[in-house]
Amino acid sequence: MKAIVSRDYGPPDEVLEPEDIEVPVPGDDDVVVRVHATSANPADWHLVRGEPYLARVQLGLRRPKNQVLGCDVAGRVHAVGRDASSFQVGDAVYGSPIMRGFGAFAEYVRVPVDLLARKPANLSFEQAAAVPVAALTALQALRDRGRLQAGQRVLLIGASGGIGTFAIQIAKAFGAEVTAVCSTRNLELVRSLGADHVIDYTTDDPIRGERRYDLVLQIVGTATPSHCRRVLGPQGTLVQISGDASGRWIGPFGRMVRGRLLSPFVSQRITSFVMTPNGEDLQQLTDLVESGRVTPVIDRTYSLTEVPFAVRYVEEGHARGKVVVTVAPDDQPDHGDA
Repeated sequence: MKAIVSRDYGPPDEVLEPEDIEVPVPGDDDVVVRVHATSANPADWHLVRGEPYLARVQLGLRRPKNQVLGCDVAGRVHAVGRDASSFQVGDAVYGSPIMRGFGAFAEYVRVPVDLLARKPANLSFEQAAAVPVAALTALQALRDRGRLQAGQRVLLIGASGGIGTFAIQIAKAFGAEVTAVCSTRNLELVRSLGADHVIDYTTDDPIRGERRYDLVLQIVGTATPSHCRRVLGPQGTLVQISGDASGRWIGPFGRMVRGRLLSPFVSQRITSFVMTPNGEDLQQLTDLVESGRVTPVIDRTYSLTEVPFAVRYVEEGHARGKVVVTVAPDDQPDHGDA
């Protein structure tokens, strides 16, 4: 099968190469999915470059442990492990094998069965591939870490990217009042997704306004926890997903650690987290998508051989919504020895 392989750390267009490798075989609790579409995420360029360097302790010190990356998958079940009977060959599924093998930048990928759900019936495979990592991150940040309740005010810093476009819609589905922060060119996009208020960060500092929020979700930017909490109510919550950072050694982890250390000494709650992929949360997202309350936003679509360019484009930080990679059309025959 065809796959995009990275055997060294470095720039995406230098280290990502197409290769022919063996089709994976499912373990007892795995499903092998024939990939119809995947997507490029910020995690991908971090993984390709091995940055921040601290992460190489887990990812591989000198070269990547996982040489076929790709964090999102949408496709049809090709083979099923002995204990993965919840799916059958031919089922349309989607999910994320992030930190559980990766491998979606390929024609076939092995995925633990608990990370998959049936594809939303109203989405194409390309649309479905845009959902898992970004939408799961938004869902878990708002519902679990932010404890968002109907009627609360939420500020989304970085509302026009992959996570942000889902966060607007999920927060509205939960009954929140949403203020979205983005650049001038994305104002109409975030309004169209349901944002009640928009702030153009190129002309206004969202942290210096008089409005106070129950929840601030920091997706991008370099604002410190002390800075962000200025717009929180007395019992508000700041959730830090990642954000930008110039240092290659620890990246945004330093800011997150400072937030955790500050939290016990202030009335607000400051927290951070790493998304945990799972089929149950995917099913909740499926319900939101099929009800029409959440729709993926796709900026650009690339082919499998163009994965280096897709990852590079995401790395540049200007994507509106998600960047999708089409691997194979759904009407293409499924050959196990492809």
